[in-house]
Amino acid sequence: MIDPDTRAAEWAADAEAEAAEEAEEMPLSLRLSIADALTLGNATCGFMAVYFTTTGILIPHLTGSTETGMARNSAATAVILMLAAAIFDLFDGIVARKLRSSPMGAELDNLSDLISFGLAPAYFVLVYGMVTPGAQQKVSAVAAIVVLLAVVLRLARFSCVTMKDGMFQGMPSPFGALTVVSIVLLELPFIPTLLAIIGVAWLMVSRVEYPKPRGVLAVAMLAWIVGAMGMLAAWAFDAPGGAFLLQTGCALQVVLGAVIPLFATARRVNTFRGNRRESREARAAQPR
Repeated sequence: MIDPDTRAAEWAADAEAEAAEEAEEMPLSLRLSIADALTLGNATCGFMAVYFTTTGILIPHLTGSTETGMARNSAATAVILMLAAAIFDLFDGIVARKLRSSPMGAELDNLSDLISFGLAPAYFVLVYGMVTPGAQQKVSAVAAIVVLLAVVLRLARFSCVTMKDGMFQGMPSPFGALTVVSIVLLELPFIPTLLAIIGVAWLMVSRVEYPKPRGVLAVAMLAWIVGAMGMLAAWAFDAPGGAFLLQTGCALQVVLGAVIPLFATARRVNTFRGNRRESREARAAQPR
């Protein structure tokens, strides 16, 4: 007679052996890492941002709903989800460097960024042009396409161009997406809003260098994102001073988007001048 405990142990051992064999047979490219799971969280947040923009802003507008609170809450939720996607994007890179990433990690990252920082903000701009009085839908659609294509080109170039360590070429897509959304939430006149959005799209495909969020900069970026989430929540729940906090946060985001390229350009010019000065001094020091 076979002991039931012995038989259970044998079954467990057989199951573990089968699982190990399946893992060995699974191609390396199909095994997801922790970093990949974070990247998929990024994509999910981007998709849900599109969902809330549609169900909470666009559909009520098309059906003639006058409930402004729902639109405000949905707009805040959509932007908070984009901010959450930026957090996932920040941490998947950190985890990939500390642990490991699967061979398809880079492709997953690009595809997720395209959803969260390309499609979601572009769609936000498109809906803005449809629901805002005085806005021109066709022009807003063009601006949305410009934002989407800028992110597509930026991500494609990122995959092809090798930059020096610690630097990005062009405004990073998460930063660009949040700047675009901030411009929309500032509720400026239509033409200045349109020009500012196109300016951000240009910065994303420009050759301006931006530092990668590592170390202290990564902590500062995370703190800024969490603070922005708090501002959006205060605005969504109509807390005292919530609208002022939102406008202040959006204005700071836009100012950062404009100031960082100026500092980067000034640094590049100073480096170029320094190299020329050293070259002249070296030529002057050569014997004739």
